[in-house]
Amino acid sequence: MKILVATEKPFAAAAVNGIREICTAAGHEVALLEKYTAKEQLLEAVADADALIVRSDKVSPEVIDAAKRLKIVVRAGAGYDNISLDACTAREIVVMNTPGQNSNAVAELAVAMMIFMSRNCFTPGTGSEIKGKTVGIQAYGNVGRLVAAKAIALGMEVMAYDPFVPAEKMKEDGVTPAESLEQMYSRCNFISLHIPATPETRGSIGYDLLSLLPAGGCLVNTARKEVINEAELEKALTDRTDIRYVTDIAADCQAELNEKFGKRVFATPKKMGAETAEANINAGLAAARQITEYFASGCTRFQVNAKK
Repeated sequence: MKILVATEKPFAAAAVNGIREICTAAGHEVALLEKYTAKEQLLEAVADADALIVRSDKVSPEVIDAAKRLKIVVRAGAGYDNISLDACTAREIVVMNTPGQNSNAVAELAVAMMIFMSRNCFTPGTGSEIKGKTVGIQAYGNVGRLVAAKAIALGMEVMAYDPFVPAEKMKEDGVTPAESLEQMYSRCNFISLHIPATPETRGSIGYDLLSLLPAGGCLVNTARKEVINEAELEKALTDRTDIRYVTDIAADCQAELNEKFGKRVFATPKKMGAETAEANINAGLAAARQITEYFASGCTRFQVNAKK
C-alpha cells in the first residue's frame, strides 16, 4: 500500500523517519508531500494513495474525490474538523485521530497561559500567583485530566464539568465535579476550555457564561476558535473591564480585541498547543502504527467517522 504523508506544516525529521520505518517494515511505501503551497499539489499527490496522514491539512470532499484508492485517513492529533467526515463515510474511507499524543503539550500550554496572564503578560507591574486560585476545566478528557493534575501540583483548586465523565472519577483525581457550567464559571478564577467544535458546542461560550466569572476571571482557550461566540466575547470584555481572555487560536476579530482591550487579551501567533518535539513525534508515529494495524488486521479502534 502507498501511504502519503501530506503536511503543509511538516513533521519533525525524527517523526518522518519513524513513520517511514514503521510503514516500510510492514511492507508499505511512503510518499512525502511537505510544505506544499497549492491545493492542486495535494490533489495530484493523493491520486494514487491508499492511506493518508495529515496534521491540520484540509481533507475536503474535493481531496476525497481525487483520491480514488484511498482507504484510510489519519489525523495526527486529537481534533479532526479539518477532515470531511461525510465525504469519507460516503466512500467507506476510515477516518482516525490519534487521541492523547498531543495532550501533555496542550496541558502545559494551558497552565503556562494562566501564569502568563497572572503575571501581566510578563510586563512590569505587580501580578499574582496561581497558587490558591481555582481553575474550572470544561471537558475532562485526556487534556483536561492533565491540566487538573498540573494545577493541583501547583497548589490550585480544581473543578470540572463533563456530563460524560462520572463524578466519582473526578473526585478520585482530587477534582470537584461541577453541577453545571454556570456553577463552575461563577466559582473559578480560570476556565480552561477543552471541548471539541461540534454542532452543539460551536458558539456556545458567550456573554451569559463569561459574565458569571468572578472578579479578575480569565478564560483560557486551547481548544477551538469556533466554540467562542466572538461578538458576545467582545461584549463581555467591554461590560466586564476586569475579565481576561487568552487563546491558542486567534479570533477572527483578534486585531480589534487587541486594540480595544490591550493586555487583557492575548493570542499566540499560530496554534501552539501541539508545537513540541515530543508531541510532533508521538502523533506521527501513532498515525503510522494505526495505519499499519488497520491494513494488517482491520483494527479501527480510533475511528471517528460513521461506519457503513
